[in-house]
Amino acid sequence: MQDDALIAQAQAWLAEDPDPDTREELARLIDTGDHAEIAARFSGTLQFGTAGLRGELGAGPMRMNRSVVIRAAAGLAAYLKKNGHTGGLVVIGYDARHKSRDFAEDTAAVMTGAGLRAAVLNRPLPTPVLAFAVRHLGAVAGVEVTASHNPPRDNGYKVYLGDGSQIVPPADAEIAAEIAAVASLTTVPRPAEGWETLDDTVLDAYLARTDAVLSKDSPRTARTVYTAMHGVGKDVLLAAFERAGFPQPVLVAEQADPDPEFPTVAFPNPEEPGAMDLAFAKARETDPDLVVANDPDADRCAAAVKDGTDWRMLRGDEVGALLAAHLVRRGATGTFAESIVSSSLLGRIAEKAGLPYEETLTGFKWIARVEGLRYGYEEALGYCVDPDGVRDKDGITAALLLTELASGLKAEGRTLLDLLDDLAVEHGLHATDQLSVRVQDLGLIASAMRRLRDRPPTELAGLRITAAEDLTRGTEALPPTDGLRYTLDGARVVVRPSGTEPKLKCYLEVVVPVAARSGLPEARAKATALLARIKQDLSEAAGI
Repeated sequence: MQDDALIAQAQAWLAEDPDPDTREELARLIDTGDHAEIAARFSGTLQFGTAGLRGELGAGPMRMNRSVVIRAAAGLAAYLKKNGHTGGLVVIGYDARHKSRDFAEDTAAVMTGAGLRAAVLNRPLPTPVLAFAVRHLGAVAGVEVTASHNPPRDNGYKVYLGDGSQIVPPADAEIAAEIAAVASLTTVPRPAEGWETLDDTVLDAYLARTDAVLSKDSPRTARTVYTAMHGVGKDVLLAAFERAGFPQPVLVAEQADPDPEFPTVAFPNPEEPGAMDLAFAKARETDPDLVVANDPDADRCAAAVKDGTDWRMLRGDEVGALLAAHLVRRGATGTFAESIVSSSLLGRIAEKAGLPYEETLTGFKWIARVEGLRYGYEEALGYCVDPDGVRDKDGITAALLLTELASGLKAEGRTLLDLLDDLAVEHGLHATDQLSVRVQDLGLIASAMRRLRDRPPTELAGLRITAAEDLTRGTEALPPTDGLRYTLDGARVVVRPSGTEPKLKCYLEVVVPVAARSGLPEARAKATALLARIKQDLSEAAGI
């Protein structure tokens, strides 16, 4: 773009920007002639997709800001009206990140101006509360302003439709087209009032619903250490645990209250190195039965257990299998589902129990849509344990169910690790790992995917690849997606770009048969070595 045209575009954006903070930021860039930074902000528009919007805060169409959110809300409102929902209710929630409340109120104003009804949750609350509220209130759509576990400078915009689950194609493209049709903010009516601010009735109904997750007379003795990771989970989780009769969790005080700067962690994600260090320190001090963590919007749940003399994180796949085994033992019926990047152990558990099982594309937008769903999970710490209440991942109810399981095992003199050993002996040791590469240049991700398609590997770690699928073509069971799946003799690899972060993600699994508990150490050593070799070989094949 020529400099004059670029400056003209930036000035036009500046003229209608409603936010004094981003106006000041953009004016400074124009005044100092920072053409490279302006070009970065105006090189396109932040794309609305099946994850809604997510990006870095700042001025311009390639950043998250009030102008972008107003356009997104106007596009969503137009989509809803075209689909016969004029006058319908849109419920809006938000987390504690920078600008989250502003974005929520802008959305409410746009919905009201478009002739829809809008209701905003009365304070920062977990994403699952919003997902619950959509169906509880009979809304035609819901919006959650959150960037989940992204870095502090990010924010996002997640859209649910009236069934309480996140948007999927073609709704995302149809909403994106309506957003693109918003020529100017001056065409978007935004009254200063007219929407409802909800009281705690919805939260109370959500908390009452959490009772349905637990067995009526189950043990409730497990002691926990809990971290909210500077997010919005603490008050809701504590209230849920109190209702359930569990011992009050010991809080990681430094991370207990919302703080949009996330000062104690490099990334506010329990999976990231160092994020759980303070929780582990508190566990060493208090010796609980379990460490539980939520991510900042509390839709994910992480857990750690004492392994020998110290604490270690359970992988998402391990928690997924534990919850499945617990539900089977309780006599659960219905379909068990997971995404293609999660461990195949869930399928083995469901098959042994005689339960239906389905595999979906990544994301709870797909898992939540499985017919007859009873339990769904994804390896990235997401668990749906009460689909009749929340058709999305829910870190609060998952924490309740996991703590119930730990309590029951404690009453038997056993631990979560003992149950994992049982599952390995019964179904084979399913060991998973991930090769995840964060990039500045998104072109590197496209390059790696192209390289794997042009020169696909024939073996990894000495294991022959027996099937190679390019998922862009779709399968009989799956719609098309940008991904590659390799089936090996005793292993599986899925490669895909992240839908929410600038990452290339490779999901690895090896399955090692185990004849008896005595064979577990050898099986684990073999699995660890295989995963390391697969990771190295795959990295070389992808050029990353």
